[in-house]
Amino acid sequence: MFQVGDKIFYPIHGAGIIEAIEEKNFLGENHLYYVLNMLLRELHIMVPVEKISSLGIRQIVDSTVMERVLASFHEGEPEVMANANLRFRINTDKLKSGDIHAAAEVIRELLWISKQKGLGTGERMMLDHAQQVFMSELALVKGIDAEEAFDLLRQAIEH
Repeated sequence: MFQVGDKIFYPIHGAGIIEAIEEKNFLGENHLYYVLNMLLRELHIMVPVEKISSLGIRQIVDSTVMERVLASFHEGEPEVMANANLRFRINTDKLKSGDIHAAAEVIRELLWISKQKGLGTGERMMLDHAQQVFMSELALVKGIDAEEAFDLLRQAIEH
């Protein structure tokens, strides 16, 4: 169970901090909820404690893991599927998993495709979202603001 003040990653919304744990009555039953303060879009979310693992919510990675992930952007050419629809579904599943390595693969692959032949609207939106949620975790791990996280990610990608 998470504690107030824990830094977490929610695959759909990015990184955030647990602000409170509250008990609420819903349909005549009391349930515990985490109150999450998400960095992206300054969003507050209440998530039932019992749903936390099924939503893929996890603790943020440590700085060693983050450094390895940033370095992985330079590991050769990605394996790219020709079928864009299948690639989109697979990449969606990778992002929903909450695995930071999988998210980095998605970013790396989509950036590579964008340089080779361009991306369709759906994949452009996916790339933007993947970068945003990645940067939110990077900002919490490094203790920096969003602009500095953007610069770090850009440097990692371009290096």
